Parts: sequence; C-alpha cells; structure tokens
Amino acid sequence: MQVRILDLDGSVVCQPPLRDRLVEGRAHLFPLRHWGPSLRLWATRRAYDAFDTFWRAQAESAEPALTLVGSGDYHHLTASFVGAAPGPLSVVHFDNHPDWCWSMPQRHCGSWVNHVLAMPHVARVVTIGPSSHDLARPDRKGADLEALSNGRLEVFPWRHAPSRVVKRMGSGAGHSVEDGQIVWQNLEDMDWEGFLDELVTRLPTRRVWITVDKDVLPRDEAVTNWDQGGLPLVKLVAAIRRLTARFEIVGADICGDFAPGRYGNLLKLAEARLDQPPPVSDPPLWLNARANDQLIRAFENVS
Repeated sequence: MQVRILDLDGSVVCQPPLRDRLVEGRAHLFPLRHWGPSLRLWATRRAYDAFDTFWRAQAESAEPALTLVGSGDYHHLTASFVGAAPGPLSVVHFDNHPDWCWSMPQRHCGSWVNHVLAMPHVARVVTIGPSSHDLARPDRKGADLEALSNGRLEVFPWRHAPSRVVKRMGSGAGHSVEDGQIVWQNLEDMDWEGFLDELVTRLPTRRVWITVDKDVLPRDEAVTNWDQGGLPLVKLVAAIRRLTARFEIVGADICGDFAPGRYGNLLKLAEARLDQPPPVSDPPLWLNARANDQLIRAFENVS
C-alpha cells in the first residue's frame, strides 16, 4: 500500500520514519499547508468542496493508499476519502470520539461519521475505542441513533458509563438498551482476540476502509490536540493486521498528530480553546513518530 502524506500542518513530515520514507521514495508528499488553516477543525462548503475535488482527482487512477493528514482537527477529510473509494464498503474507525456530533459548519472533525453514514455505498461504520464525553446523551449530540439501532453503526467504547437517551431505540452489537440507557460493551473488560474474531465475521462487505485517530491511544503512546483514550497501541496494531489479512483494504488514513493551533479565524480559535485540553509544554513528539511507524508497518503488506 502506497503511503501519502498530506502536509497540512507540518506535524508529520518532520518525523524521522516519515522523512526517511520520503527520501527513499516510499512515500509521496502533497504540500498543502496553504489549505491547512481553512480546513482545520471545520471547513466552509467552499473550502471542503475544493479539497474534495482535489482528492477525487488523485483517487481516480491511484492504487489503494494509506494517507496521513496530521492533526485530528482534519479527521473530517475522511469523508472525502471514503466518498471517493469503491464500494460497497465498511468503515472501521478507531477513535477516542464517536465523531457523530451536530456542528456548524457541517464539515467538522466531530461530525464526519454522520456524512459517511449517508453515503449509499457505505454498508456499516464500526467505531472502536471511544471514551470521551461525546458518548453522553447521544440523542442531544447528533448521533445517528437509527443507524445505531439497525446495525449500520456499531460503537465499541474502550470504557464508558451507560448513556441516557430519551429516544426509543434498539440494542446492537456493541450495546444493549436498558431502562432508557445505552449500556456499552466496554472493550477494556473484553478479550481482545475474541472481539476481533467477532468483528471480522460480522463485517458485511469484502471491501473495508480503515481510519485511525491516534487520540484513541493513551497519553504514554501518543501526543494529540485532543483528550485521549486508553486503547493500547499493541491492540490497535493487532486489529489492523487482522483486518488487512482478512479483507480488501480500499484505503486507510491516520490522523491525531500534534500540531500547534493555527486555525485561520477567531471562531475556530475560540472553539479549540473550549473543546481541547491545554497544550503540553515540550510534548514528547517522538511518541507519534513511533506510533506512526508501527501503524504504517501494519499496512505495508496491503497491495
């Protein structure tokens, strides 16, 4: 699988494993920092459509690619990647957040899953690893509870308390509904290999897109712009290896690198300060280089 780096914020190209791959011709660089501020966190329709047009032109004749985009503030670009991929397909999504919230504008890093669920060639989205408060009161956050009830959306938190809902809904693979609450099947309490066995037998399509936000990892394994979860890197790598051995991977993307905030306007800056934890002084960015190197190696045998 070819490796593509969309250099939107400078966070990836400086990492030795990625820099070495670029020098050796094992990765392809797209210098896109001129688009970084307009796409970061959220994008206007004009900015998003411009990127979408650009990406579809790249995807027309290309073999499946692993795309690194930098900060998790760009995770909404995954909707463009999936939209251009051949279907029918399933999306396997590793993240500390379900990315199902209402947002303005709609093209937001916290709402892209809803757009993907609306795509006719996407059979299912499986979100693995969230622990964030976005799972609380999902009926108020913008979650597609109909998709969660009918199985087109499955969510498996790493750990989260039951979530109260008012809307009537059904149980699913990753949850049960009891007395007005969604009771999650927390992965922290489950056998990981057993969970992966069930996952690969339940996915409804041969084609799969994999998207990874490194904020799903604990703080001793990655440094991100967001609050982080607890899924160990070794378990994430094992899941990717299982999926790549079993399915046709039509593409994949990785975000969740740390990049200082350059948001383009005051509204984005204010939102980032409200939603994101204060940045760490002198963050150990080598953790991201190590994590990216292991994740890329997990995808290397995909053709």
